[in-house]
Amino acid sequence: MADPLIIGIAGGSGSGKTRFINELKGSFHQGEVTVLSFDNYYRPIHEQPLDENGIENFDLPESLDQKRFYNDLVNLKNGQPISIHTYTFNNQEATPEVLNLSPANILVVEGIFTFYFEEINNLLNLRIFIEAPDYLMLSRRIIRDGKERGYDIEDVMYRFQNHVVPAYNQYIGPLKSKSDLIIPNHTEYSSALDVINKYIKYHLSEK
Repeated sequence: MADPLIIGIAGGSGSGKTRFINELKGSFHQGEVTVLSFDNYYRPIHEQPLDENGIENFDLPESLDQKRFYNDLVNLKNGQPISIHTYTFNNQEATPEVLNLSPANILVVEGIFTFYFEEINNLLNLRIFIEAPDYLMLSRRIIRDGKERGYDIEDVMYRFQNHVVPAYNQYIGPLKSKSDLIIPNHTEYSSALDVINKYIKYHLSEK
């Protein structure tokens, strides 16, 4: 198997990365695209850094197990399948699932800190940054965190103001300078998606 095309997708929390990836993946046949998400590589909740009020902060680089992520990405790149558990944050009602990921011609690496960790960034062939205005990111966080993570509205607002925004300003926003493409996710991005699809298909045809 030839080396896969590794695409990194970064952006703020709630910028629309998951939707973009799902639409990108839908443009290819089953088995052609494998997605490796940093969302499943958070450290156990008792190892999470705490803010000044004793609240777990999942929006810092040290909240993630980047070494395990790197090793799994290298295994996929080298043609080896991996198995991982989904991460449930502090939602005690959620049951972790086992994800069996197979190597593919297209590997998509997704997460807010995808470009931050140098050893991972060095493996990427294409870097895409998804950006969206604060009000959209907040509204998406309210819906997602309430449904998937069991946070009430006050908790979501607290984390957005005290964790998400400071992390974006310090770590994530500056990562745009490491990207090859910046896609504004304000309304729709069909033209950008079409360009990326053509690039991927051309790249794969040259192998």
